[in-house]
Parts: sequence; C-alpha cells; structure tokens
Amino acid sequence: MTEPVIVGRINGLFGTHGWVKAFSFTRPPDNLLGYDSWLLRKGEVWKPYKVVATKSHRRTLIARLEGINDRAGAAEILRSEIGVQRAQLPVIGEDEFYWVDLMGLRVVNLHGEYLGRVTGLLETGANDVLEVSEQKIRLIPFVRGRYVSAVDLDKAEIRVDWDVED
Repeated sequence: MTEPVIVGRINGLFGTHGWVKAFSFTRPPDNLLGYDSWLLRKGEVWKPYKVVATKSHRRTLIARLEGINDRAGAAEILRSEIGVQRAQLPVIGEDEFYWVDLMGLRVVNLHGEYLGRVTGLLETGANDVLEVSEQKIRLIPFVRGRYVSAVDLDKAEIRVDWDVED
C-alpha cells in the first residue's frame, strides 16, 4: 500500500452513538465527506474504515464509521489522521497541484540560487503561500507568473522570481 494522502483529522466526539467530528484539509472542507472510506492513523499504523454516514452540522463535519457504535469506540480514534489513497483524489488539471506534491520540493530563484525546500503551505484570503526553509524561513506567494515561474514535479523543483536576500 502506498502512503495515504492526509486529508483531515478526527478532532472531537459528537453524541453518544459513535459519531465523530472531523477537521478537513480539503478545499472546500465538505469534500472530506465525499469519500466512502477513510484510512485512520494513530501512531504509525493505518486502519481502513467504511464511512457509514456523514453530515454537516452547523460549521462542523461529522461522520459515523462502520464498527464504531458508541462514544467509547469513537474516543479510541480521537486525534487520528484521516487519509485516502491517491487514486481516490479527484483528477486535477495539468497546471494544478496538490499541496502534498509540493512538499519537499527544492526552490530556486531565476538566477539558479537555492532558497531551500518547501516545508509548508499556508492558505490566505488572497493566495496560497509557500513556506520555504533552509537557513531561514521565506514565505513566497504561490502566484503563477508573478512569483512562481515554473513547477517541475519530475525535477522536484520550483523556480521563483525571488531574491536570495529576501
């Protein structure tokens, strides 16, 4: 089994019949509810669960998983990461990227100077931001054509219009 893509986290209990609250890393957040099975990881082991029912409850996503029928069972999976197999992810356009695919890529500027590796991504109201770390942390807006000139997944590299001193 290939390493699952993490799409959320179990972050709370809901009621007494085994429902759990889920925090989604998907965009929009309720896309998390569209998967019919989840892999949950607490520690190092992934365990598959069939998603029996889901709901949006106010601003909270809730789900009930097969085999979890009471609050005690739900408490056992609290704080588990939610993953799915890459094949379950929606197909994206040629010039689009999943954040997970950008993590760890080398970042170089237009002069070929190494700036670091992508260690995180931030979602802001205006655009996503690459967190690039080496000896210092740089926050580079992920704006194609302005700051990001090329993303080459085969070379594991992002080229940016960014000064090494910034």
